[in-house]
This record gives sequence, C-alpha cells and structure tokens, in this order.
Amino acid sequence: MWRTIGYVLGVFMIIFGLIWIGQGSGYFPYPASSFMIAQKIWVLWGAILAVAGIVMMVIISRLRRRG
Repeated sequence: MWRTIGYVLGVFMIIFGLIWIGQGSGYFPYPASSFMIAQKIWVLWGAILAVAGIVMMVIISRLRRRG
C-alpha cells in the first residue's frame, strides 16, 4: 500500500514539475493570469521537483525488488 502511494506521489511530482517548467519557460501559459509564466526560477524548481519524483520512483522500485 505504501509503495503504491509512493508511486502516485512520484508521478504527481513529475507532472507538476513538468507543468512548472512549461509555465516558467512560457510554453504553457495557462492560466493567463499566473504569476509563474515566463519566470525562469520556476524552470529550476520544476526540474528539481521532477527529478525528485523520478528518484522517489527509482528508490521505491528497488525496494520492491529486494523485499
């Protein structure tokens, strides 16, 4: 059960990270009134969040193989 929650959380982290990258770079300007559009710092935060989600999923998959 905890592994499933970890996988879902990892997927959400990746999705939100990619959205933040898109908004920060200006490729995903939705909603139009968002403060994140064309703000380069959100590209960095999005990349960090997406990488953290990938790392979480890799760690969980390795734990599943061992146990």
